[in-house]
Amino acid sequence: MVRAGRVKLNGASRRDPETPVHLGRDRIEVDGARIERSAKIYLALNKPRAVVTTADDEKGRETVYTYLPKDLAWIAPVGRLDKASEGLLLLTNDSEWAARITAPESHLDKTYHVQIAALANEAMLGTLRNGVTTNEGEFLAVKHASVVRHGDRNSWLEIVLDEGKNRQIRRIFERLNIEVLRLIRVAIGPLALGDLAKGATRPLTQKEKTALDRAMR
Repeated sequence: MVRAGRVKLNGASRRDPETPVHLGRDRIEVDGARIERSAKIYLALNKPRAVVTTADDEKGRETVYTYLPKDLAWIAPVGRLDKASEGLLLLTNDSEWAARITAPESHLDKTYHVQIAALANEAMLGTLRNGVTTNEGEFLAVKHASVVRHGDRNSWLEIVLDEGKNRQIRRIFERLNIEVLRLIRVAIGPLALGDLAKGATRPLTQKEKTALDRAMR
């Protein structure tokens, strides 16, 4: 579009795509229409199980974009939930904010409810907190672990992480030879999933956005 002369910078046609611009000061037009800075979007989605966190999937699987409003401007997931996991997922067009949310140095707690095919006891919870070393030599631990409730053959645990290693909870239980039946992210920092319906989205309130910002160190 630039090389075709369809883009003007401060009223003058520029055909070099590498021409520098100053956002907020320079006027950019495409085909005579002025381009404005996009408004910031911050959305929460209750991601269903079996949905992948990507824009396109080479295997044709359903993606989180299926559940977004059709007229929405471009946004991207903040971090990931794997295909088998569900629950709270943030999406935004504010890439700097997304990077802060996912950065390990932010130490932003992520809370999960995890159903396992075993009856949890204090020894197991202690192992989760103290950490395990995977077969690949990586050390993995959780910040907090407690029992939510027991069934006859399984348990629901609440697990809190303050780092974002790939498939961290699942890999810990794999090392312990315990099957994870369900994994639901129920909170990111002070932001709780609450009663948001499965597959539904909603914008964050200003109060929620401010609370998240304050929670990041």
